[in-house]
Amino acid sequence: MINLEIINEPEITELEERTVAYVSFVGDYVGNTEVFAELFGKLGNWAGQKQLFGPDTLFMSAYYDDPGVTPPEDLKLDACMTIDDDVEVDGDIKKQKLPGGKYVVMRVELTGAEEYGPAWEKVVEWLIQNNLEIDMSRASYEIYLNSPEEHLEKHHILDICMPVE
Repeated sequence: MINLEIINEPEITELEERTVAYVSFVGDYVGNTEVFAELFGKLGNWAGQKQLFGPDTLFMSAYYDDPGVTPPEDLKLDACMTIDDDVEVDGDIKKQKLPGGKYVVMRVELTGAEEYGPAWEKVVEWLIQNNLEIDMSRASYEIYLNSPEEHLEKHHILDICMPVE
């Protein structure tokens, strides 16, 4: 049963560009919690060794494709964390700027991985109702606002951010 809670209804927000360290994955990540655990584990280990965690560090997933159109094996995902511009990266860890601009942002509380898809669908429905076009030239992303492991009921609290033209 889908029981997602919308904390903040979708709204158009101007987001700033962010510098992130990231690990990439290409393949079917939809509903695959192991993929996310492995990517964020790798990123977290790297950042921990460099003592890069601060009170303002954000963890995010950046998405580049529409899972309804792109074949599952070609879906691209970047597991990201915000870093200062001068941080140097190495090995599997890359660095990029996630573009800012006009985004529809919706804050949700999800009971588990199976609710991510329906939450994204709510944002798309809102876009259609408001006659807005998705800007596919920029990544869509999730900004994680808590660690589900530390939540009493293991809920996921996040902002879903979709670029609009």
